[in-house]
Amino acid sequence: MTKPLLHFCHGNSFPSGTYRQLLGGLRSHYEVHTTDMVGHDPRFPVGDGWSGLVDELGADLERHGRPAILVGHSLGGMLSTMLAARRPELARCVVMLDSPVVAGWRAQAWRVVKLLGKGARFSPARFSERRRNVWPNRAAAHEHFISKDIFAAWAPGVLDDYLDVGLAPHPDGVQLRFDRAVETAIYNGLPHHMGQVIGRGFPVPIGFIGANNSEELRQAGLASTRKLVGPNFIMTEGSHLYPLEHPKRAARLTHEMIQRLLGTRVERKSMLAQGQA
Repeated sequence: MTKPLLHFCHGNSFPSGTYRQLLGGLRSHYEVHTTDMVGHDPRFPVGDGWSGLVDELGADLERHGRPAILVGHSLGGMLSTMLAARRPELARCVVMLDSPVVAGWRAQAWRVVKLLGKGARFSPARFSERRRNVWPNRAAAHEHFISKDIFAAWAPGVLDDYLDVGLAPHPDGVQLRFDRAVETAIYNGLPHHMGQVIGRGFPVPIGFIGANNSEELRQAGLASTRKLVGPNFIMTEGSHLYPLEHPKRAARLTHEMIQRLLGTRVERKSMLAQGQA
């Protein structure tokens, strides 16, 4: 029996291979495909509002030849949502993993900040643009990351997965594959038009799984996200990076949310067939 098709998209700066444990937990239920690293294909420039990145994800999905369940963490969840709104024929449903929707007054304030050219002062770009990205060897890179609290909190083996897929050879040793200039451009291009995306009725079932200690959720607020997903909203323990901190739990919650979303869709179709909608 053919498994349902699931396509995963990563958070900013983390190639999808970093999520090996999360994706492994989903592969028992789904045929899993991923977008490796958005923003690095010159055919799909980052740009303000991420339109090019949405096109890049869409090009990946077109190759499947059938609609997919879209799952994304942070950036990946936002791109999946934007893609489903733009091209619903490519998506069966969307699951956003700690991908808060920035809309309302926060979005308008962000728009003004960008117009003033001060986006980097109010986003993680102020860190990414000068992040260290070269080490003499893998061991030195591992020591660098494991000394930081956010990486030390990851589940055993996840940092090794990140280094396996996130490092490339460099004349001075190894360097990050995910270009920090691309990472910075993504942060600075955070969309301010999500209110328009979610304000006209979302075309496919969509759910959200957030973390109770996510600083990103605190900054973005949750009112717009709740408006978008309705009852398909749950919270779990962890930080913004909970899919890397608790990958097995994240996989279980994601599977449960997908079943809930697809069940809702089936129920709606049944109601339409019976003339009850």
